[in-house]
Amino acid sequence: MGKRTAIADGIVTMLKALPKAERDAVIVRIAQDEEFVEDILDLATIASRRDEPSRPYRDYRKERKAR
Repeated sequence: MGKRTAIADGIVTMLKALPKAERDAVIVRIAQDEEFVEDILDLATIASRRDEPSRPYRDYRKERKAR
């Protein structure tokens, strides 16, 4: 386990240990922070597209030019 994973696991464990009202307050605060929301959406997009086949950038550029 890497350092980042260990830190993330520790934070998640701490969040889960909080009473529901406090946990909800933390989550609401994160949801109100534009930078966090942008990061969360980016990570969710990456996770949802992880199994999509990749293609060379050159092919993508050709397709975009053709439009």
